[in-house]
Amino acid sequence: MSEQSRHRPAKPYRRPKKDPVRILAFEALRAVDERDAYANLVLPPLLKKAREKDDFDGRDAALATELVYGTLRRQGTYDAIIAACIDRPLREVDPPVLDVLALGAHQLLGTRIPTHAAVSASVELARVVLGDGRAKFVNAVLRKISQHDMDAWLERVAPPYDEDAEDHLAVVHSHPRWIVSALWDSLGGGRAGIEDLLEADNERPEVTLVARPGRSTTGELTDVLGEDSVLPGRWSPYAVRLAEGGEPGAIEAVRDGRAGVQDEGSQLVAIALANAPVEGSDERWLDGCAG
Repeated sequence: MSEQSRHRPAKPYRRPKKDPVRILAFEALRAVDERDAYANLVLPPLLKKAREKDDFDGRDAALATELVYGTLRRQGTYDAIIAACIDRPLREVDPPVLDVLALGAHQLLGTRIPTHAAVSASVELARVVLGDGRAKFVNAVLRKISQHDMDAWLERVAPPYDEDAEDHLAVVHSHPRWIVSALWDSLGGGRAGIEDLLEADNERPEVTLVARPGRSTTGELTDVLGEDSVLPGRWSPYAVRLAEGGEPGAIEAVRDGRAGVQDEGSQLVAIALANAPVEGSDERWLDGCAG
C-alpha cells in the first residue's frame, strides 16, 4: 500500500435509497415463496397499503405489477441464467437473495429499463433488504447477466432441442418439464404448435374493465384514467383495457361497484344473455360463474 493511499480518507458511508416499488415487489415474491401464496391475492393489499402510506401513483403500481408477475412468469428461465453466473448450486443461495437476483434479471432481460438503472436499482434493493455484504454478490451476478441479452442467454443455458426437446422448451419458455410434456401430448402436433402455445402462455395478460351499463360509461373510465393509460375494448362496447396494468381497486368507479374487472368474453356472454328473449317468469337466475 502506498503512503498516499494509506492516508486517503475513507469514503463516508452512504445509506441505501429505499425504492417503494421494488421493495413492494420483493415483499410479494417473498410471500409467494415463504407461504406458497398466490401472487394475485398478495399483490392488491400491498398496492393498497403503499398507496395509503407512500407517494405511490398509477405508474408505480403498474411497474410493481409487471416486476412481480413478470419475474414469476419467467422464473424458470431466470433461475437457469442465474445458475450459470454463480459458482455454487442454486439451492445453496438464500431464497431472499434469489428473489432480488430474479427481479434484477427480469429488469435486465424482460423490460425496457436501461441496463445501468436495472443493476443499480437492484443493488440498492439488496442493500436495503439483504445488507451491504450480500448486495456486492448481487451486483457481481447482475453485471454478468447484463453482458448478454435474452436470446444469447437462452443459447447458452437451454439444452439443444435435438438432445432433449422437452427440457429445451422448459428452459426457453419457463414452464416445468411435466407441463411441457402434458401440453405437448394434448396437442399431438409438432414443434411449432407447442412453442406457439408456450409463448402465448407467457404473454402478459391485459387488465380489462367493464363499465356497468346504467352505472358508468367507458368515457368516464377513460377520463379518470387518462387517454394515454387506456385502450378501447376489442369486442365489448362496455370494455376499457388498462394499457400499463396497475391497480383497478384504486379506481373510484371500481370501488363503488359502477365498474369492475371482467374479461371481454364474459362481457359478451352477459350482453347476449341480457338481450335474450325471456318467456314466462324470470324470477330464478343461474350464476354461470358458479360452474
